[in-house]
Amino acid sequence: MRKFDGVLFDKDGTLFDFHATWSAWTAGLLDELAAGNKELVAKLAAAIDFDLELSRLRPASAVIAGTPGDITRLLMPWVPGQPTEAELLSRLNGLAARARQVEAVPLQAFVARLRGTGLQLGVATNDAEAPARAHLASVGIEADFHFIAGYDSGYGAKPAPGMCLAFAEDQQLEPARCVMVGDSCHDLEAGRRAGMATVAVLTGVAERDELAPLADVVLADISHLPAWLGI
Repeated sequence: MRKFDGVLFDKDGTLFDFHATWSAWTAGLLDELAAGNKELVAKLAAAIDFDLELSRLRPASAVIAGTPGDITRLLMPWVPGQPTEAELLSRLNGLAARARQVEAVPLQAFVARLRGTGLQLGVATNDAEAPARAHLASVGIEADFHFIAGYDSGYGAKPAPGMCLAFAEDQQLEPARCVMVGDSCHDLEAGRRAGMATVAVLTGVAERDELAPLADVVLADISHLPAWLGI
């Protein structure tokens, strides 16, 4: 008998390589918001913990585990033109939807393998739902997921368990027969609080020692998941 019936994935740092996708995007975002003003770029970078010298997000950055709303609130004091919070959030979500995604592994083949075993698949991300769907569609896998939720889908944001519980309810699964797969403590905490098994991957920012206490297993990347699932 198969041990699990559903697998719920985080998006950034799990399905997609985090730094290859989002550090490059953030560098371009800051330059665009500051209209090339280097002094302003530095202020914006400091607000969201972006290391300009390394062109890399620091581990504490809200871009890593926060929501677009969190990022918007941090940037607001420094963005020229005095946009409203809603205007800036809409702008960030629009730019994020067009960010070039770097797959952690070849995703079409990976997802097809999981679906071929009858597993129900979902995505739970602290990104907004619309950009998340755009990112999945950009690599041809949006339709392969039975459930896709962002922080704005009505279930709350991780580490709260709302999205995990909503996936199980939507697919009529027992949480104990589901797995939450992610690259951050927020992902794993959400899964545990929902009563799911938890799998950590190292394609995000967090290190093995940080993730291991919250995970049933720590994998280099999601390509090792089928073997752990026994499929």
